[in-house]
Amino acid sequence: MMYLEDFVLGAENEFGRYEVTEDEVVAFGNRYDNQPFHVDKESAKDSIYGGLIASGWHTCAMFMRMACDAQIGGERMASLGSPGFDDLKWLLPVRPGDVLSVRTKVLSAMPSRSKPDRGTMRFQIWMRNQKGEVVLEMTSMGRYLRRPMEGA
Repeated sequence: MMYLEDFVLGAENEFGRYEVTEDEVVAFGNRYDNQPFHVDKESAKDSIYGGLIASGWHTCAMFMRMACDAQIGGERMASLGSPGFDDLKWLLPVRPGDVLSVRTKVLSAMPSRSKPDRGTMRFQIWMRNQKGEVVLEMTSMGRYLRRPMEGA
């Protein structure tokens, strides 16, 4: 288990490989963000994007899938969830056929003043496509357990 104290300030991590499919772009769009450029291939051709693109919220969900998958079989994080994120930017459209990956950087790790068993981390996150272009950037916060004291 990776606790708050196990993260190194400035440490970077790369993970994930997610291939975006047309079916999932359309399904997510139909369910959550049914703008024409997310759900209709023909209408999308006439949009400013020139074709079908994933919803930005779908792109965030793809990041979360890769982040969870990165822990399977490896060091699981002692995560307590997230209080949110800052500076979310969708920089380039994500299209069917794109293959996405993630790079993170630890910005800070602050123990809680009121709850000594936990703390808050801040990460810079970049999602790239197969060309190395950044398609999403954000600063994410996460709450993590601190390492239990021996004998406690």
